[in-house]
Amino acid sequence: MPWMGITDLGTFVVAVILFLMLPGPGTFTLLTASARGGVRAGYATLAGLMLGDQILIAIAATGVAALLQAHPLLFAGLRYVGAAYLVWVGINLLREPGAGSHGSGTVQYGRRWFRQALLVGVLNPKAILFYMAFFPLFIDPARQRGALTLMTMAGLIALLSIGWCSVLIFAGQFIARRLAGYPRVGVWLRRMVGVCLIVFGVRLGLEG
Repeated sequence: MPWMGITDLGTFVVAVILFLMLPGPGTFTLLTASARGGVRAGYATLAGLMLGDQILIAIAATGVAALLQAHPLLFAGLRYVGAAYLVWVGINLLREPGAGSHGSGTVQYGRRWFRQALLVGVLNPKAILFYMAFFPLFIDPARQRGALTLMTMAGLIALLSIGWCSVLIFAGQFIARRLAGYPRVGVWLRRMVGVCLIVFGVRLGLEG
C-alpha cells in the first residue's frame, strides 16, 4: 500500500541512500570541512548542502526544471556557473598553505563552509532535472496528495542525508586526528580533494 502517495517506500529509501553514497562535490566538501574544522564545521557544511537540496527539490516541484529543459542556453549558462565555482573551490584548496592553516580561521569555518556547501549544492542544475525525473518514479498518481507527498519525500531525503552525512562527518574527524602527526600527508590529501573538485567542475562544464 502506498504511504502518503509514495508507491514503494522501501525502494525509495534504498535509492536515496545509494544516491547519497555516490562520491561527488558535496561529499568531498563535507569530508574536507570535517577534517579541517571539526564536527561543527562538518554540520555547518551539512546544513548548507541540505538547504541546497531542498531548494533544488522545490524548484523541480514547481516546474522550473521544465523551463530549463525548454531553454538549453539557460541550462548551459547555469551549468557553466556551477562548473566554474567547483573549479574555483578546487584551486583555492591547492593554493592554501600547508602548515599552520588550522589556527586563526577556525572560528570562521561555520559560516564559510555553510556558504560554500550551499553554493556547491545550488549551482548544479543537473540535480534539478534529477529530482524532476526521480520523484515521479515513486509517486502514485491515484493516491498522491500533491504538495504533502512532495514535502514527505523531501523530508525523508533530509533525514537520510543527516544519517549518512553524520557518518562522513565523524569519519572526516577521525581521519584528521589520525593524520595530526603527519601534516604533509594532510596537505597532500587536501590537494587531492582540490584536484577532484576541479575534475568535477571540468566534467560538468564539458557535458552537453
